[in-house]
Amino acid sequence: MKECAQHVCRILSSPWPGIFGTDTDSARHYDRHWHTTFGFGLMERGAHRSMSGRGVVQATAGQVITTNPGEVHDGEPLGVTSRRWRMIYLDASVMASMVSETGASATDVRFTQPVIEDASLRPVLREILRRLERWSTAATRGPDAALRCEEALVRAFGRLLSAHSTVNAMPDARTNVAQVREWLADNLVNTPSLSELAMTVSLSRYQLLRRFEEVYGLTPFHWQRQVRVERARAAIGTGCSLAQVAVDCGFADQSHMTRAFMAHFGFTPGAWRGACKNRHGSTWRRNHVQDG
Repeated sequence: MKECAQHVCRILSSPWPGIFGTDTDSARHYDRHWHTTFGFGLMERGAHRSMSGRGVVQATAGQVITTNPGEVHDGEPLGVTSRRWRMIYLDASVMASMVSETGASATDVRFTQPVIEDASLRPVLREILRRLERWSTAATRGPDAALRCEEALVRAFGRLLSAHSTVNAMPDARTNVAQVREWLADNLVNTPSLSELAMTVSLSRYQLLRRFEEVYGLTPFHWQRQVRVERARAAIGTGCSLAQVAVDCGFADQSHMTRAFMAHFGFTPGAWRGACKNRHGSTWRRNHVQDG
């Protein structure tokens, strides 16, 4: 194999066994090889030529690339000295589990194209890659980090599976998802996983995401975040301390709550506390802490 000096490959961990990502920036020429995993991702910069199980293919920036288990492939830069691509890899057992959620058989499931031109896939793939990047580099992880990763993964995988695999398009679920919304509202501290939520209404995770957004305009995680900040605002208005409100409403800490407040309202919890103090005057309870 021809070795090149420029080669950087970072592993992106995930919250689950059997799933990981890579971020590769390389001028390396890869010899023929194969993997036991399914892989899908994005060519981010430059271009790449490779042999695949379906002949020689070329991928350029912005295109989706896939590999199937046992599929022999190689790779080299095309017209440039290096290229960058980011991938997500799933063990075959993980793929079988996710496919089974759709009601389809996992036997002989394959991605149908090694290179895909699909503009709708780019943002959802970049979202899961961004989430895995954050998961891999975070010093601490809040209670919602895994759910954010799961939502992003299921959204990307569901679209790829339904449009670019041998699995038939998944049926459009019309199940009432009010029960999911109620569960999220009642479990702000111990957030259910997307799998647990989907089981309550007998849907796949992808079907749940799609149906929930149709009905409520947000993903389950984002909807729950709105509940958190609204309940936090109400609790602060009664004089509860900021630190205690953050814990009771399911935030990782007070700083996490402050960021969510700013994103939702445009002002901090401390500013809201001050406004409530002015409103209530001397009758306002003062068992609070300084806003960070």
